[in-house]
Amino acid sequence: MIMSKVLVFADIDDSNINSSTREVIKFASQSFSPENVSVVVFGSNISAAVDEAAALGVAKVYFIDDASYEVFRSDLSLSSLIEIFEKESPDFCFANNSVDAEALFGLTAAKTNSNIATDCSAFNKDTGIFTRSMYSNKMIADVKLQAGKKSFITFRPNTFRIDGDFSSSAEKIKLEAKTDSRITVKEVKKATTKEIPLTEAAVIVSGGRAMANAENFQILREFASKINAAVGASRAAVDSGYAPHAMQVGQTGKVVSPNLYIACGISGAIQHFAGMGSSKVIVAINKDPEAPIFKKADYGIVADLFDIIPALTKQVDAVLV
Repeated sequence: MIMSKVLVFADIDDSNINSSTREVIKFASQSFSPENVSVVVFGSNISAAVDEAAALGVAKVYFIDDASYEVFRSDLSLSSLIEIFEKESPDFCFANNSVDAEALFGLTAAKTNSNIATDCSAFNKDTGIFTRSMYSNKMIADVKLQAGKKSFITFRPNTFRIDGDFSSSAEKIKLEAKTDSRITVKEVKKATTKEIPLTEAAVIVSGGRAMANAENFQILREFASKINAAVGASRAAVDSGYAPHAMQVGQTGKVVSPNLYIACGISGAIQHFAGMGSSKVIVAINKDPEAPIFKKADYGIVADLFDIIPALTKQVDAVLV
């Protein structure tokens, strides 16, 4: 197992490798040794990402730096990844469990007749067993993939926290961009917000139906800005028009694994828990002492969130002064 070869597909945010992918690369380097690990980086203006990947304890960095890869294109990325896969013949392909990587790995695994396991939360390199949630977090399964096949694995964000310095002089291999797409991208409009992405956040503050309106989410944003947190919402809040779907955490929204999840005015339906149940610590704030969220929370505050959140904000301000 130790001598297995690993290929890591890098997720890019604003031309840089995102934090969860960085941890996956470091995990691969630490677990399988640098000479057995290669990284794939696709994007536009990604020289900084390529340099970063090369310094994380790997042997090779394959990259395509082209305007046509500015946004994820499954048709272009698929053929490019298969080209690298056939050249390297890795035993494992790892990625952060983003929407793009999950889609790309599903296609590539099917095309190459390989194993696939998505949204994994742990991996035992000695036994080859992956741990993943199933049925909306109702069951945690230990999965051993079919022997004799290559395997594509995506890991839930914030699965790894790898300490230590990594350095290497990885070989950088530039590939030509694919140009055989039948899709034409005419314009790319990027969001202007600088808020922390939910799936990458170490701390998340989420609001539910009890927020009452969209304007009240500002108190969560103010608190979140003090503690470097992202702001999320329950489906009830989104369906009520208080927050956009991009903020939704849950079975039909984003799946998150922060170190700390603060649920404000969220009842705790199973659909919401499916999206945040793997949080390391859960704090619930709700006026209803019978709210289901308290059964899942590590810490509970039976109180009005409109009293607690401003008070916490003031306390954080006092500590930071």
